[in-house]
Amino acid sequence: MPYASRAPAAGGDSIAIMSAWRIRAAADSDVESVAELRAAVLRDDLERLGRFDEHRVRQRLRDGFVPAYTRVIEVDGVFAGCVTLRPAEDAHWLEHFYLALRLQGRGIGSAVLSGLLAQCDRDAVRVRLNVLRGSPARRLYERHGFTLETEDPVDVFMVREPVGSPGSMYRIMSGRRP
Repeated sequence: MPYASRAPAAGGDSIAIMSAWRIRAAADSDVESVAELRAAVLRDDLERLGRFDEHRVRQRLRDGFVPAYTRVIEVDGVFAGCVTLRPAEDAHWLEHFYLALRLQGRGIGSAVLSGLLAQCDRDAVRVRLNVLRGSPARRLYERHGFTLETEDPVDVFMVREPVGSPGSMYRIMSGRRP
């Protein structure tokens, strides 16, 4: 289904962005496009952390790519990003959420994330993810209700309880954004 993104305009109103986007199921043939996008999106953060390796950043994606759980984001009919929602024992893992650098900050990522989380809320499923320390993506996740679970020198692990669950009510009552 195609969507038109909206972005904030002066005065707090929103304006339509001149790009239509849609989500489709991933195919095995998408792996190299996703690997290249991953390298581009993560490069600055991995370099800052002293962890960027031209080959490894792509190979880790290739090794863990599962099209059955992955969706491709297309903007104006062109590959623009991806996201994986992988089921696990006690939660779904949000992984490989990448959007082309030129499209970031336009509301597309937020709209995609909102849709995924709405489905997880309907299914009463907790969502976990990890994000690199210092990554601006962490703010996106916090705006959507993710909270810190643990962290190490490289990764920040976050969790989001489904809205309507006892954990989400705690966040609301404690003043945390749902």
